[in-house]
Amino acid sequence: MIDLYYWPTPNGHKITMFLEEAGLDYRIHPINIGKGDQFQPDFLKIAPNNRMPAIVDHGPRDGGAPISIFESGAILLYLAEKTGQFLYADPRGRLEMLQWLFWQMGGLGPMAGQNHHFSVYAPEKLTYAIDRYVNETNRLYGVMNKRLADRPFLAGDAYTIADMASYPWVVPHERQGQKLGDFPNLKRWFETIRARPGTERAYAKGPEVNPQSQPISEEEKKVLFGQTAAVVQ
Repeated sequence: MIDLYYWPTPNGHKITMFLEEAGLDYRIHPINIGKGDQFQPDFLKIAPNNRMPAIVDHGPRDGGAPISIFESGAILLYLAEKTGQFLYADPRGRLEMLQWLFWQMGGLGPMAGQNHHFSVYAPEKLTYAIDRYVNETNRLYGVMNKRLADRPFLAGDAYTIADMASYPWVVPHERQGQKLGDFPNLKRWFETIRARPGTERAYAKGPEVNPQSQPISEEEKKVLFGQTAAVVQ
């Protein structure tokens, strides 16, 4: 059994996508990031960066004590290696997969996240910041589109954790100021993954955990965007 500490955000969806695809038993522990659940002492023991998702695996491969993992990329890699699914076993294929996994973690996710922040949540609409991140998101979409011109998935012929990591950050493309029609290879990839039953099941978890799905309140913005070192002391 795996305990998943989750809220329906792009990074949260990455992990439910894997768990549903792999058919692993798991239970969700909602971490309402707008209410500050991520700062609770018990959660910080699992996720010292006070960010979800995080997991606790009660059946690790070595048969030892439960193991906790934070950071969505690390969780995906751990689960792929644990199950032997959605990764390449050969060294060259594995390297391709890891490059695109790290590309998402270091590029697409952070840049699209800043896009969301300045375009949607920032109290002051700063034209320079909005243009900076909308344009960078556009560039990254172009990188994916070129990459997918001659292969079905980011790492090659197989659907891997590199695709699971990137897909949730393309779902809100309209909010990011992007048109998938401008990126035909990316659009084909996106629609292929969206149609997978595992993806459908994963995204169905979101309304179950957060049925209200209300816009973020001003108080929640203070919780989400006003953090300093004090929150982890």
